[in-house]
Amino acid sequence: MRAECPECAAEITLPAGTLENEIIACPDCGAELEVVSLNPPTLALAPEVEEDWGE
Repeated sequence: MRAECPECAAEITLPAGTLENEIIACPDCGAELEVVSLNPPTLALAPEVEEDWGE
């Protein structure tokens, strides 16, 4: 299964067993990507995780 990196447009081969909502890294630019869909394979930039200091 192949998808395109939304950051650098590199073609990425998704590993076997990849699941929706899984986070992977682009081998070309290193961007963290979220697998949004498997049919068709679609990637989006992963949301930034912010610290929650209990506020």
